[in-house]
Amino acid sequence: MPDTTGQPLWTPKSSDVAASQASRFREEVNRLHGQNLANFKDLHSWSVTNRAEFWNLIWDYCGVVGEKGQRLLEHADRMPGANFFPDAKINFAENLLRGGKGDAIVFRGEDKVARRMSHAELHDLVSKLQQALTAVGVGKGDRVAAMLPNLPEAVALMLAVTSIGAIFSSCSPDFGERGVLDRFGQIEPKVFVSCDGYWYAGKRISITDKLEAIASKLPSAAKVVIVPYLGDADAVAAKVPRGLSLDQFLDPFPAKPVTFARLPFNHPIYILYSSGTTGVPKCIVHGAGGTLLQHLKEHRLHCNIMPGERVFYFTTLGWMMWNWLVSGLACGATLCLFDGSPFHPVPEVLFNYAQDEKIAVFGTSAKYIDAAKKAEVEPIRTHDLSAMRMMTSTGSPLAPESFDYVYRSIKNDFHLASISGGTDIVSCFVLGDPTSPVWKGEIQAAGLGMAVDVWSDEGKRLDHGRGELVCTKPFPSMPVMFWNDPDGKKYSAAYFERFPGIWHHGDFAEWTEHGGIVIHGRSDATLNPQGVRIGTAEIYAQVEQIPDVVESIAIGQEWDSDVRIVLFVRLRDGVKLDTALTDRIKKQIREGASPRHVPAKIVAVADIPRTRSGKITEIAVREVVHGRAVKNTEALANPEALELYKNIQALTT
Repeated sequence: MPDTTGQPLWTPKSSDVAASQASRFREEVNRLHGQNLANFKDLHSWSVTNRAEFWNLIWDYCGVVGEKGQRLLEHADRMPGANFFPDAKINFAENLLRGGKGDAIVFRGEDKVARRMSHAELHDLVSKLQQALTAVGVGKGDRVAAMLPNLPEAVALMLAVTSIGAIFSSCSPDFGERGVLDRFGQIEPKVFVSCDGYWYAGKRISITDKLEAIASKLPSAAKVVIVPYLGDADAVAAKVPRGLSLDQFLDPFPAKPVTFARLPFNHPIYILYSSGTTGVPKCIVHGAGGTLLQHLKEHRLHCNIMPGERVFYFTTLGWMMWNWLVSGLACGATLCLFDGSPFHPVPEVLFNYAQDEKIAVFGTSAKYIDAAKKAEVEPIRTHDLSAMRMMTSTGSPLAPESFDYVYRSIKNDFHLASISGGTDIVSCFVLGDPTSPVWKGEIQAAGLGMAVDVWSDEGKRLDHGRGELVCTKPFPSMPVMFWNDPDGKKYSAAYFERFPGIWHHGDFAEWTEHGGIVIHGRSDATLNPQGVRIGTAEIYAQVEQIPDVVESIAIGQEWDSDVRIVLFVRLRDGVKLDTALTDRIKKQIREGASPRHVPAKIVAVADIPRTRSGKITEIAVREVVHGRAVKNTEALANPEALELYKNIQALTT
């Protein structure tokens, strides 16, 4: 519940509020539009009512490079269907490759690798990649897929791909073969880029066998390029169909000025993926202009990122926070990348990194904060974090006690911002406000330009109490489309079926008396352990390969300030769920999907509830496990099966 007592955990200094970019932007609105906006709340109200003028000023204030055109917003009230900057021509990479002094990227791979890349070095690598991609036929609209650690080469590859008008899509190398093919198989990449392996928790993990299998099933990829991380790129490339090392790919091309294809505002740059709850993941296509404007707005007005500051997010290439992080280049920030375990070789490794590099904005997940608390990490006693002025947390709701831990044990005078949005918008609906206090357990504000609200099941606005998070007016970072969805039916069904013409996000939310918001978790069947969206269909695809399991159903159980995956299995007659079978199921899921898909608990059950059309019903099971009423048992063919999921002893520990 929202905190309705006590004092805020942090209040910004009046001098910092006045100097913030949010305040300067508000003053610019007042000057240009004859307003008298007094604070951030006033600015938000104006930004939602005057969306065309707001986003136009974001373009100008942030110095977007491109041709804006005359029209600002076409079909302003259609959702979907609104068209921001219909005459504009921009290039995403051109806005990120603006150059600067010092490091463009700093990288650490646990305690194994430490590297720096200057702006000039980044430019030269992008140049060589651009030429190499063009030479193998990659052009506007073609896809390039990457299965990479969070390396500097991944950033350079994305910039090279988007500089020529191609589309970038990525995942992390711990994904299983099926998980990769379910994603990249749909988009048919012209080039597939991978690594020779990766480090995790000090272990050297080769992916050669998996990579061979994936490459053989991606016939659209004319080249499979291997980026060196373990030092085996040449050897791995020799074993992989159509393989060559990154050095071989780039050797023919000297660095020269990067060219940029300026394309329409909504020209696609990214394909991200839904959780795959009901089948293979949906391919969510995001456009250059909307992604750029949203990220500039969030970085500069909500996070107050300044040129030269060091910005870090603990993320992989399988999470949209990577896309969010790399846009920091457009602000002139230095990107601090990390790959591997956030607790290796010591639990304080990320705070060592923050201290050494003087990181200003430290981004992570609620699960990491909780794990640091349990590990009794107390950098407030052991580290110099004087440069760190902000911490952001997302992936799952940040528990009130985690707010306390951050201010007690990490730093007592800085801006802690819980943020929430998603892959669907490659940005945030609700996030930090650098001009207002932080209250325990609360997200501070709705995003500027985002008409966020909380509605009842009947579509009525809720001033109090839990309801559905919605956005009532269009915004630029709505997906351009879904891949392979020519009539837009999948797109409309995903967001606008519940409330026609209104974006329904699938989160339970609640306004607070301070004007903030609390997210109570997902209102659909998506699993979200440790901030990573997991689709149940991806788990089922692996469990089905275990002969002793007849069928299964997976849910997310709210547990220890996060969500843990629970897998229920119906077994063949005479089969017992012993340790050996449990281990076999987990091994299959780990190797076939990813380590993040592995359930925390596996429980044997005699029956699985189904709808009358034969579909298993995860939401009903989840409600019963949490002791909540199931709203519509009439839709079930075997409602008596729900009794099997009540008061299960194994789920109390």
